[in-house]
Amino acid sequence: MILLVQVVGALYGFLAVLFGAFGAHALKKSFDEEQLKSFETGVKYQMYHGLLLIVLGFNLGFNTPLESYLAYCFIFGTLLFSFSIYGLCITGAKGRKWKFLGPVTPLGGLLLLSGWALLFYSFIEEIV
Repeated sequence: MILLVQVVGALYGFLAVLFGAFGAHALKKSFDEEQLKSFETGVKYQMYHGLLLIVLGFNLGFNTPLESYLAYCFIFGTLLFSFSIYGLCITGAKGRKWKFLGPVTPLGGLLLLSGWALLFYSFIEEIV
């Protein structure tokens, strides 16, 4: 599990830099201001959570179900949140917005919130 978390974190970081550069240069011409901001939000959240996964991979043993659950929340939450934003922005710029992705974004956000709540709980559990 440790290696999976680190590999996914590194992949998310790599893709965040790639997508950020792609958005800043190639997509800037075809996106409106709102789409560009949304795309940047997806990239930021992807990078934040990619870095978090790497840190967690070095600091947690993933010996408990709680630690695994929080990692899965971050992995799948980032995937659903950021990549649905990318899909909405790209398809919207082409005039064929994939509306089915609209509800996916908040689901990803809910998983990210759950991951943070579980991480918080894991810290409180150690104190108590």
